[in-house]
Amino acid sequence: MDNNTVHSLLIVAVMAVFTALTRFLPFLAFPEGRKRPKVITYLGTVLPYALIGMLVVYCFKSVSVFAYPYCIPELLAVVLVAALHIWKRNTLISVFGGVIFYMVLVQCVFV
Repeated sequence: MDNNTVHSLLIVAVMAVFTALTRFLPFLAFPEGRKRPKVITYLGTVLPYALIGMLVVYCFKSVSVFAYPYCIPELLAVVLVAALHIWKRNTLISVFGGVIFYMVLVQCVFV
C-alpha cells in the first residue's frame, strides 16, 4: 500500500471511531434507569428549533432581494415547506419537498 492509501484509511478509521463515539456516548452517560439532568432535558426540547432557525438564517444569508430572481424561488420554497409541514406533519416530506421544488425552480424556471 502506498502512503496515500494508508493516510486515507487512517482518516476514515478516525472518523468512524469518533462518529460511533458521538452516537454511543449519550447512552453510556445516561443509561435507561437514570434520571437525566434538567439541562439535558431542556437542551433536548430547545435545540431542534434553534438548529432549524440557524439553518434558515444560513440559507438566506447570501440571497439578494435586489438582483434577479429577487429571492422568489427561496420564498416559494419556504412557503411550500411550511404548507407541507402543516399538512403532513412530517419533517422529511417537508424538507425534501421544499428542496426538490427549489431545485426545479432554480434549474428550470428562474434560469
